[in-house]
Amino acid sequence: MTGAEMIVAERKRQIEAEGWDAEHDDEYLEGQLVDAAICYATNTDAHDGEVRTQIGAHYPYWPWSDAWDKRNKHGQLRSLAIAGALIAAEIDRLQRKDGA
Repeated sequence: MTGAEMIVAERKRQIEAEGWDAEHDDEYLEGQLVDAAICYATNTDAHDGEVRTQIGAHYPYWPWSDAWDKRNKHGQLRSLAIAGALIAAEIDRLQRKDGA
C-alpha cells in the first residue's frame, strides 16, 4: 500500500473497529485529535515497537488517559499511518464545524 492508502485504511479501521466516527470526533474541541496525531508522528523513531525515550524526543501532550496510549505497540510506519488518520479526522471535524 502507498502511504495515502495506509492512512485511509487506518481511518476506516478507527471508524469500523473502534467506533470513532464523526459524532465521536466532534466531541474533541480542544485539539485532542491533533495532539494525538503529533504524539504518533513523533514516535517515528520507533523500532520494533519501542517508543523513543530520549529527553524531549516526543511530543508530551498525550490528550487522553494513559490506557489509550498505544504508541509503544507500533513501529514507525504504523505510527505514521495512525497520525495521518487522526489528522484526517481533525480535518473532517473542522469542515463539519465550519459547514464546509
